[in-house]
Amino acid sequence: MKQVAVIILNWNGAGLLRRYLPTVIAGTDDTIADVIVADNGSTDESLQILQQEFPQVQVLKFKENYGFAEGYNRAIEQTMYPYTVLLNSDVRTPQGWLNPLLDYMEAQPGVGAVMPKLLQDREDDKQMFEYAGAAGGYIDCHGYPYCRGRIFECVEEDQGQYDDGPKSVFWATGACLMVRSQLYQEVGGLDKDFFAHMEEIDLCWRIRLSGDELMMVPSSHVYHLGGGSLPQGNPRKTYYNFRNNLLLLHKNLPRREGKKLLLLRRLMDTLAFGMALAKGHFGDARAIIRAHWHFRRMRSQYTTQPTVNLLKVLPEERVNIITAHYLRGVKRFTELKTEN
Repeated sequence: MKQVAVIILNWNGAGLLRRYLPTVIAGTDDTIADVIVADNGSTDESLQILQQEFPQVQVLKFKENYGFAEGYNRAIEQTMYPYTVLLNSDVRTPQGWLNPLLDYMEAQPGVGAVMPKLLQDREDDKQMFEYAGAAGGYIDCHGYPYCRGRIFECVEEDQGQYDDGPKSVFWATGACLMVRSQLYQEVGGLDKDFFAHMEEIDLCWRIRLSGDELMMVPSSHVYHLGGGSLPQGNPRKTYYNFRNNLLLLHKNLPRREGKKLLLLRRLMDTLAFGMALAKGHFGDARAIIRAHWHFRRMRSQYTTQPTVNLLKVLPEERVNIITAHYLRGVKRFTELKTEN
């Protein structure tokens, strides 16, 4: 068995497979990794394309769409290579992208997962970080995710400002996440009830709670189209982001501290609801209400909370990103670091 399974989860993504899978095959060192497509019950021509145009790629066929989380859980359970890369179907990989990630994991047994720099897949030559993970993610003191290279909608150009060696991060992007497969299983994998969005942050939180480190390795980079499943501004995306952020905090914070933070977050989400109404974004407003309603129904299934509050461990987690961005005008992570 090779060391790495590069698993691409596909659902009705025939066009993305034709566009991006050739780059993954060409850019991945086949002496260390197998490229595998796990198909989530596609009803388009995906399976036909894989059979006819990419016969060298292994295919796992699922009978239905299990979502991002459960789809990967089933795929990893069936493969169980020493390392697994969760790779989005809309990611372009340059030559040799995987080797620095594997080399780092092999040299650092205390690191549970790593990610490369995540850049936008653009037609021009501009090297912009991609929203979904940029150069590594953090969570602020109120539970809002942000990244080196991306604060809310403000995305930076990659000018080497985050190439200062491998960097400890709180969460790594699910668009390209390399994890030790056994550790993935031990911490419970991705939470299938999240279905989509923030499930990788939840997984990374549990990896950190287990005592393992997460790192961004800047000597590797990939290009992500982004919005391949749900684009920004889609009310369904709003729903999952709000609901899953609440579940994320409820699951992974000590009970007493979690209750306090969730009360504050509900007040802040009420403001977000009001802003959506004021802007005429009625679909988003309805999505926020549905997210809170479903959170109240779902939270009872999570009965065990940790005793450690990881939001107080790293300096990046003690930041108030709302105040920094909206009141002080901070748009770049480097400005945030200077300020704190």
